Amino acid sequence: MKNNGLNERINVLRKEKNAVILAHYYQIPEIQDIADFVGDSLDLSRKSAETDADIIVFAGVHFMAETAKILSPEKKVLLPDLEAGCSLADSCPAGEFIKFREQYSGHIVVSYVNTTAEIKALTDITCTSTNALQIINSIPKEQSIIFAPDRNLGNYLNSLTGRNMVVWDGACHVHEEFSLEKIINLLEKHPGAKLIAHPECTKPVQITADFIGSTSALLKFATEDVGQTYIVATESGILHQMKKQNPEKTFIPAPPIDSTCGCSDCEFMKRHTLQKIYESLRDEKFEIKLDKQLIFEAAKPILKMLDLSI
Repeated sequence: MKNNGLNERINVLRKEKNAVILAHYYQIPEIQDIADFVGDSLDLSRKSAETDADIIVFAGVHFMAETAKILSPEKKVLLPDLEAGCSLADSCPAGEFIKFREQYSGHIVVSYVNTTAEIKALTDITCTSTNALQIINSIPKEQSIIFAPDRNLGNYLNSLTGRNMVVWDGACHVHEEFSLEKIINLLEKHPGAKLIAHPECTKPVQITADFIGSTSALLKFATEDVGQTYIVATESGILHQMKKQNPEKTFIPAPPIDSTCGCSDCEFMKRHTLQKIYESLRDEKFEIKLDKQLIFEAAKPILKMLDLSI
């Protein structure tokens, strides 16, 4: 695909400015291919803390760029499109969560990294879908827990651990919208196909799935499993890496309830383009800025998570 020399111009600027481009698996293929690092939330959290770049261009959503700024406050963090938000993060407003937390004295808060900096500052420890089970299991059984904000992930963790965490009622619009009926029809059309799903999916999809895991876990399973055809119930951007790593296998995006393309795209993730990345890097625009005290408070649960994660 022609891009009017954008790749070359981005590469020149990246070198001149000592910049690094981080991209989530849900980005468009062109952005994944030009990024210095492609990963899921945990991988990108680590990379943002480890990089020695002066500028981080984050091709992800707003909370991810905030996390990079929290972990690297001395660096300039750029988000190519400020409208790249997150329905899950938005489902947990800080003011409402403060009132919710006050109802459960004695509970500690474990929040998914898919939250705003304000929610992280109200949290004892964060987690990602990759390390959530490990984080919950590291907490003594007798300790009561509030889990926020994803109800599907929280309830899934309750089922795995036998705990009774209090779960905030939030969700991701992409993972909520998969059609179980259409998925079952696809499974019937493709005998031997396996359904692999993200734990943010609804319980009926989880029950039907052959494997449940984070984006990186789904990618690993698709590579190591002996199967040949997979129906993938997560944001469709992950299929690019799956196909690159497994060109001989077939990957089919799980269909949502209502979609013209038959796939599930995150409208926020897909706001980024190569042109926007180039302009953001060229003009150093759309910088993420956070109050120093907020950075200090929000960093605590993230660093605790990173310390506990293998």
